[in-house]
Amino acid sequence: MTSVMEQVLQYASQLPEGRPLAAKELLHLGSRAAVDQSLSRMVRSGALLRAGRGVYVKPVETQFGTRAPMSMKVVEELAAKRGETIAPHGAVAANVLGLTTQVPTREVYLTSGPNRRLKLGSQVVELRHAPRWQLTLPSQGAGNVVRALAWMGPGKTREAIRKLKSTLPANELSEIAATRSQLPSWMAQEVSEFVTHG
Repeated sequence: MTSVMEQVLQYASQLPEGRPLAAKELLHLGSRAAVDQSLSRMVRSGALLRAGRGVYVKPVETQFGTRAPMSMKVVEELAAKRGETIAPHGAVAANVLGLTTQVPTREVYLTSGPNRRLKLGSQVVELRHAPRWQLTLPSQGAGNVVRALAWMGPGKTREAIRKLKSTLPANELSEIAATRSQLPSWMAQEVSEFVTHG
């Protein structure tokens, strides 16, 4: 008869990279105590990584050995599994858009869920709860503009918008302008610049 640990290992081995695993989804394999014990043993042996409280991920086997799954994949899978909206932090968005040369030292994402940290090998990924308007258009360029402007704050927004108007395609400028009703007043007013001054 196959042990609970072997069954958990077999189950985990079929998961795509970054898919989080929780004890609750393994209860068809054994009692909660047996599942918890198996997960703990697998973490000690290196067969699983404990990414956070009750969250486990399978390391990725490569020709050079094992590595932690890519953080973006873990974050995307976690968002899908928990029904959260997760988007890049404003500092990352500002860097990608060329509005700052600052490169964040830690990997941070904004989430509609609670604040928490994930540990993926030696890397720590931070998930910070954000208001709904900052999570607008989570995987689109226009949403990154909103997050970049939010991170920069009211004092630097006008200059950033001037710069973006010369680099962003017209359809993206329209998408940003269309988000105005969801934004705080100070940003909605600045974003109107995208429309009113061609």
